[in-house]
Amino acid sequence: MEPVIALCRDLISRPSVTPEDAGCQVLMMDRLAALGFRCTPLPFGNTENFWAEHGDPAGPLFVFAGHTDVVPPGPASAWESDPFTPTETDGMLRGRGAADMKGSLAAMVVATERFIASHPDHRGRIGFLITSDEEGPATDGTVRVVEWLREQGTTIDWCLVGEPSSSEHVGDVVKNGRRGSLGATLTVRGVQGHVAYPQRADNPIHRALPALAELASRHWDAGNDFFPPTSLQLTNAYGGTGATNVVPGEFTVLFNFRFSTESTAAGLKAAVEEIFDRHGLDYHLHWTLFGEPFLTPEGELVAATQAAIRAVTGRETLLSTAGGTSDGRFIAPTGAQVLELGPVNATIHQVNECVRCEDLLTLAEIYESVLGKLLAD
Repeated sequence: MEPVIALCRDLISRPSVTPEDAGCQVLMMDRLAALGFRCTPLPFGNTENFWAEHGDPAGPLFVFAGHTDVVPPGPASAWESDPFTPTETDGMLRGRGAADMKGSLAAMVVATERFIASHPDHRGRIGFLITSDEEGPATDGTVRVVEWLREQGTTIDWCLVGEPSSSEHVGDVVKNGRRGSLGATLTVRGVQGHVAYPQRADNPIHRALPALAELASRHWDAGNDFFPPTSLQLTNAYGGTGATNVVPGEFTVLFNFRFSTESTAAGLKAAVEEIFDRHGLDYHLHWTLFGEPFLTPEGELVAATQAAIRAVTGRETLLSTAGGTSDGRFIAPTGAQVLELGPVNATIHQVNECVRCEDLLTLAEIYESVLGKLLAD
């Protein structure tokens, strides 16, 4: 069996639902330690993380980043086979995490083994930053490891995150940035009362709706060459006792911004609060900034990755910032060039998640080629 397929199968068979790691990281560290990597387990809270490093501390640092945790599989009966029993059918490897992102982890390890075998005295350093908290709250994972690296005086130059970026074929899309994510919980206060006596009540839903309509229809920015326009989506709304004859005393609304580099979290907050103040609402807002937008423009990492994909697959690559957030949002602010490159994302988080076996072989070749273009001696 091809080494990358065998390792991916081994990782899938470990039920590492967030924040569990189920032994995936020990398996990876054992493989890396055999290559001479210096491996440091970094548990924070109930999250398993590790940092591994190989090479000359004086040279540039290239990092593979990823996560061993997976989302819950849902009812096993909905799957064609047990979600944690890797199954191959018609060239597809099925199991929870096959595409997101145990396939990428296997390709990273195997690519590194092959590269070091060919370049034992490579220039610079190769690092691995692995967490079990990417699919969850992401509070004790990559963000904490990045803080630890900063305390150690370690600076990442280039980082390749193994998120499943591809659309139809491996390498057809590479993420060179992500939009920011800003969430809010709005509570509008009124006065509860009987619907037959509206003069004795103050309906917070009625008060909030005009402001929410303005919020939903507002043009926030026009985006730019790399990002689509900033968008806001109302995601939940609730209030009242459940009875039709009671005016509620409070009304709660949840919403989220996905914002480009043309906007800032502070600016969006101020604009929202100005709308609510102008409409005379008695309200409270709780904000959660999940991540600032980041962008890696043309540079060494983009050039090396595009060249590697071209050399291995013969295809050109589309740079994109579409999609949700990733742990790249914690690494990019350190000044690192960050890209996301992984397998096709068509089945991620779905029942019967799967990946083409051939794609994993291709991905390992691309990763090895990237290492060669940046660190070959």
